[in-house]
Amino acid sequence: MSDFFHDGWSIFVAAGTILGLVFCIFLLFIASRRKVMADDNSTGHVWDEDLIELNNPLPRWWAILFVLTVVFAGIYLAMYPGLGSKPGSLGWTSEGQYRQEQEAANKAMATLFAKFQGKPVEVLAQDPVAMGIGERLFANNCAGCHGSDGKGSKGFPNLTDTDWIYGGSHETITQTITNGRIGMMPPMAAAVGTPEDVRNLANYVLSLSGSAHNAIAAQMGRTKFGVCAACHGADGKGNQAIGAPNLTDKVWLHGWGEEAVISMINNGKTNVMPAQSTRLSPEQIHIVGAYVWGMSSNVAAAAK
Repeated sequence: MSDFFHDGWSIFVAAGTILGLVFCIFLLFIASRRKVMADDNSTGHVWDEDLIELNNPLPRWWAILFVLTVVFAGIYLAMYPGLGSKPGSLGWTSEGQYRQEQEAANKAMATLFAKFQGKPVEVLAQDPVAMGIGERLFANNCAGCHGSDGKGSKGFPNLTDTDWIYGGSHETITQTITNGRIGMMPPMAAAVGTPEDVRNLANYVLSLSGSAHNAIAAQMGRTKFGVCAACHGADGKGNQAIGAPNLTDKVWLHGWGEEAVISMINNGKTNVMPAQSTRLSPEQIHIVGAYVWGMSSNVAAAAK
């Protein structure tokens, strides 16, 4: 069905374009054969008593240019895409042009990036030239979600602290940038029990980090934490291997407080970090990964 509509729209666009060009020539032909309606070479239309519309022929140079424009349009449409889904005889596409320009830019930058390859991240993060490149790459590709300062916002992790969902090593960071991440917590309300059980569990989760909570409800919800322990661990400190967040710190990616935790238990959450390998070369990912690594306290720890 989708192919039918796709082909139908393609034919519609191509037919409309061709008929438009034909109509232009037809309009010129009609205008050039327009007959005089009065003996004084006028059309009979008069405005303001003395302003007469004459039936002078179109200037020959104008008519020639008009025809050449239509001919040029026809040749262009035969060579480049413009008639629906027809690719054109040259096979040019905007996507192909973009890829070609991207490859040319990457080759031009290869020499610059080559000197950073193989350098330990501790050294790379201290290199002002490399970090200048990393900062620009981060601003152009990462800041839209994580903010220009890397501190993120609700639903977008803070990259300047030491709280890493999947791990904060340079290797892990570059893997995340390259392949992206899909973090999913399934709805757990059915496994927890009644709405009151969910509220008690939420208070117990809050208690793990010393956040404000109802102590009695937390004590009652302690036994329900077993359904969470499979991912977050019996101690609630999470599991970076599967991207299960640490519940014992005070970092709340999707909101803090009893209602926010209850909503998470009831509804679950799916968070997607898109892969950047189609936008950044491995050399660029190596640099921006070091820049992200350096935004946290890892640099300070390495300098000690």
